[in-house]
Amino acid sequence: MVFSNLFFIYLFFPLCMIFYYYAKGLKIKNAVLIVFSLFFYAWGEPVYVLILVGEAFADFLLAKAIEKNRGTKKAKLAFVGACVVDLGLLGIFKYLTFILENIKAVTGFPENIVQIALPIGISFYTFQLLSYVADVYKGEVEAQENYWNILLYASLFHQCIAGPIVRYKDINNEIVSRHTDFSEVSKGITRFSIGLGKKALLANNCGSFADMILLGDSALAVADDLSKNIAILSSRPALGLWLGMFFYMLQIYLDFSAYSDMAIGMGQMIGFHYKENFDYPYLSKSVSEFWRRWHMSLGSFFRDYVYIPLGGNRKGKVRTVINTFVVWFLTGLWHGASWNYVLWGLYFFVFISLEKLFPEEKREKVLPWISHVYLLTVVFFGWLIFRFKNLSIALTVFKGMFALNSNGFTNFEITTLFKNNIIFIIILIISATPLMKKVGNMITYYARTNPHTAIFNVTRKIAVPIAMLVLSTMALVGDSYNPFLYFQF
Repeated sequence: MVFSNLFFIYLFFPLCMIFYYYAKGLKIKNAVLIVFSLFFYAWGEPVYVLILVGEAFADFLLAKAIEKNRGTKKAKLAFVGACVVDLGLLGIFKYLTFILENIKAVTGFPENIVQIALPIGISFYTFQLLSYVADVYKGEVEAQENYWNILLYASLFHQCIAGPIVRYKDINNEIVSRHTDFSEVSKGITRFSIGLGKKALLANNCGSFADMILLGDSALAVADDLSKNIAILSSRPALGLWLGMFFYMLQIYLDFSAYSDMAIGMGQMIGFHYKENFDYPYLSKSVSEFWRRWHMSLGSFFRDYVYIPLGGNRKGKVRTVINTFVVWFLTGLWHGASWNYVLWGLYFFVFISLEKLFPEEKREKVLPWISHVYLLTVVFFGWLIFRFKNLSIALTVFKGMFALNSNGFTNFEITTLFKNNIIFIIILIISATPLMKKVGNMITYYARTNPHTAIFNVTRKIAVPIAMLVLSTMALVGDSYNPFLYFQF
């Protein structure tokens, strides 16, 4: 089940909210959220919900053991145990098949490799539980005495499937004591509806165009069709390949940020305040800045639980480079059990390391538009590595973008596609900027002193969520293309 599913929008979520608001007392409200969250998670894979429940229970017990034995070897042993449980489960379900396939490629053994299905959202809820135990171990939070509160934290359907990665210490007080008012609910509804619109109206169409030009995952996943796929992509004109990657670049941003918008909005409706996960990353002027703005919950996780514990930049230049390498190797691997993701992570490691050679004050002297073009170029080709698991196909597309496949610059089909969608392309570019947000803020500002603007502002706040819901529903009816890209990570 995904947030942009009509069943979710018109049945599951309204039922959850009805039961939640009519429940008496916070404990019953939390119980409602747990029941609906486990049902949500079990919708597509009922057996794997036991992994989530069991992992949460193990971490609940181990955190209590850390609290009880704080400052002793038993506490350290309990923390190590939590790491083994959490990372062990993640390793088995996400990476074991990948590891065995690589061993077989080198040694020829084992002959038969079992394909293990990946539980949806395991990377997200594993990192959340691991951060909880780590924070208890560091003494930043107290161990939770109620298992059901930990299960709620790990399973809450707003964010357990595809983030943002929520820290326990950021919402632990809200788990046991929270309230909502009309203003918060209204803001949450608006945030959810805007995210739904980004997903249904923009990201899905971007994905359709990208798959039409660059081939979809289902076609690319068939190993026997490799030569056929290379031949197809070799024949694509250069402008088409640039356009396809442009659509993918916007799709992955709009898709993931839409999910975060909807998660944050749903949390706000019931008194949870999740931190922002995106801050218009395509406006960045350096790779380092981009990663401070993109998937911020993941970046802060690796910073706080990997980079800083390894020594950060406090142990000399060589150690800093090694620590940065580890972080970006793990960042790539976190996104998927495939070498292209590892290469993608190390690709950004190289640019971030190079940027450290040129202090920010020196880079600021460069014309802003040059820095911006540099960043967009680096990220653009990074998404090329990210999208294609087979590096032969990625290389084919890269060469084709410069007409090195004897493929020409454009053809009638691509030219027509570009001309017919020029307005859509402009809307996509605007959607990656804070322009509309600034316009809204400006209207709100003038509404304080101008009664006509005030009326318009109130009307806008009512009309926008309704319009987004209606238009998104129209787009989703009969639309077979409606994935969330980050579900697979």
